[in-house]
Amino acid sequence: MMIIGEKINGTRSQVARAISQRDRNFIVDLAESQVAGGVDFLDVNAGTSPDREAEDLLWLVRIVQEAVDVPLCLDSPNPQPLSSALKEVKKTPMINSISGESARLKYVLPLVAEYGCPVIALALDDSGIPKGTEDRLEVVRRVLHQTRAKGVLDEKVYIDPLVLTLGTDSKSGKTAMETMQRIRSEFPEAHLIVGLSNISFGLPARHLINRIFLTLAMMAGLDSAILDPTDQALRATILTTELVLGQDRFCRNFTQSYRSGLIVTK
Repeated sequence: MMIIGEKINGTRSQVARAISQRDRNFIVDLAESQVAGGVDFLDVNAGTSPDREAEDLLWLVRIVQEAVDVPLCLDSPNPQPLSSALKEVKKTPMINSISGESARLKYVLPLVAEYGCPVIALALDDSGIPKGTEDRLEVVRRVLHQTRAKGVLDEKVYIDPLVLTLGTDSKSGKTAMETMQRIRSEFPEAHLIVGLSNISFGLPARHLINRIFLTLAMMAGLDSAILDPTDQALRATILTTELVLGQDRFCRNFTQSYRSGLIVTK
């Protein structure tokens, strides 16, 4: 399971305040704690107004890169902040995201191709998020057609089937998993990714919902997620699910993680 740390996101009130006040220590603490939890990428999302986003994203990139040595996931739908940040990063980043929306395909996809970045592709288009599995698949097909035309290999594309909160659509988890199964069958070289916390937004016992959904999604082919890596129970869920699904050769990751204290049974 590839993990992207979700916490450096300006849509969160505390992070927005830290960006506004240029609170370096707060951002560094978020970066270091997530890396300690085990991540492959750190999502970096300024989430500020268009006139400030480029400046704020650059500030975040510089602060995070000074503090930790992991690649970043540059999170913006806007090409100008992404273009500026791409010139600043030390390691090849991931871009979050493109979609079937014409503006993102026109302006963001060329940056993906130019810099050779892995990219998250959302199953939505100019009409919004499709309701059903078949319509989402049609969007994914159009997006993959465009990425291939630009020379971006399927193995560099992380498809997000789009998980909506169960609080507004009780079938959203089932729809997402059905979509993942179809994508995995049709595009076996592409990856599958979700923003895990979306499934439980607005509901109680969010950690429990997230863990159960994650296990079922991994059975449906999920191999990547944007999540909270400091949630130790969630990390234990990933390790245990990989074990049960036969993805942990000789049970090494599970047993080593247990001995090191990463898996807590209480």
